[in-house]
Amino acid sequence: MSDRILVAGGAGFIGKHLCRALVEQGHRVFCLDNFSTSDPESRHELESIGVFVDEADVTLATDRPYDAIYHLASPASPVHYRRMALSTMWANALGTRRLLELANASAGRFLLASTSEIYGDPLVHPQTEDYWGNVNPIGERACYDESKRFAETLTWEYRRVYGVNARIVRIFNTYGPGMMLDDGRAIPEFTVSALKGKPLNIQGDGKQTRSFCYVDDLVRGLMAVGQDPDADGKVYNIGSPGEFTVGELATIIKELAGSDSEIVYGDPVPDDPRRRKPDISRITAAYGWQPTTDLRTGLVPTIADIRTRLRAES
Repeated sequence: MSDRILVAGGAGFIGKHLCRALVEQGHRVFCLDNFSTSDPESRHELESIGVFVDEADVTLATDRPYDAIYHLASPASPVHYRRMALSTMWANALGTRRLLELANASAGRFLLASTSEIYGDPLVHPQTEDYWGNVNPIGERACYDESKRFAETLTWEYRRVYGVNARIVRIFNTYGPGMMLDDGRAIPEFTVSALKGKPLNIQGDGKQTRSFCYVDDLVRGLMAVGQDPDADGKVYNIGSPGEFTVGELATIIKELAGSDSEIVYGDPVPDDPRRRKPDISRITAAYGWQPTTDLRTGLVPTIADIRTRLRAES
């Protein structure tokens, strides 16, 4: 059965992949995005596959009935949320409130796309959904980390007070074709540098770990949780349990890009998590979900996409 679905932040990297997957399932998809951190060309790309695009801030979402709402509307990379700290907080506070009001009015399902950043620099490894986190509330990352934590609390209070059918997913590092090239994330940063023959700059000693989930795998997880009415009141980690140091990531990208660029180490970033790896046993038990694309396999089309876009710019 076809649903009316709103994807807030639908013009972003993950949002576009989610919109496309929902359209392929036959749903009527609406994208809400203010394009503050999205490629303007995304509008044409989405409209060409039948997505209705509303260019507006999430705090001003138009009243419409929806069967489901996916809330991905927030700057998500350090480059963007440090530049737009207050806007990031409004998206995760006032924007979440606005979308919860729409979900309540429509009696539709609500999915909050939260983040592994709510765990901060974790003292528990791997991170389970029951872990409360270790976050610096006044650090450089706090505008994102703490506003996402507030969004989770607000979502749960709307469940308790109004009975909104809501669930939370905590997204760990995700990559794939279509990533913005200038958002400061490790994979596009390293890839662009490798393809241009420039040094791959690592902040810190490179021993900090991350887990990287291919975007198609992530979208499968989002849809499994978002389309299940019985997911109400559930919290799920979505990410890859494969753990790599940032130094290892740089070395793999350099190899796959066929680059002889130097890897350079610099000063660490304040509050940068030392270890990051999801425990995904909960979502695996509920839906059988696991990532199926290993890092090297997923990096091949990702690097090819970035190479093509760099050539088009030159």
